[in-house]
Amino acid sequence: MTKVMAQGTFDILHPGHLHYLQKSAELGENLVVVIARDSRVEDKGLHFTEEERREMVNALKPVDKAILGSEGDIYSTVQQVDPDTITLGYDQDHSEEEVREMAEKATGHEVKVKRISGLEDYSSSNIRDS
Repeated sequence: MTKVMAQGTFDILHPGHLHYLQKSAELGENLVVVIARDSRVEDKGLHFTEEERREMVNALKPVDKAILGSEGDIYSTVQQVDPDTITLGYDQDHSEEEVREMAEKATGHEVKVKRISGLEDYSSSNIRDS
């Protein structure tokens, strides 16, 4: 079974999040979504707790399972999930190559990394600021 890992804060759910999760789910048979821990979110002015955000994302149709990320680093979360593919949102400032290298070191096998684009007009920050 091909496992895809997506991650994010998901504080204010919007169509951009749904697009990201739907496209991520299409890349495999099992979509695990990692929710950023409250302690690791910097200056976001969160409206919902990490558990509330996990519950909301877990209820979405494309998602097979939503979990809370590590309090430490993403490396241990990648080891736990053991994905075949990791997806990144258009606005996530991670290098695809660096994520791939870290994931392969964590899992011991090849991991694909795919950036999901589309619906860039939606942004939690823009919604919060309006």
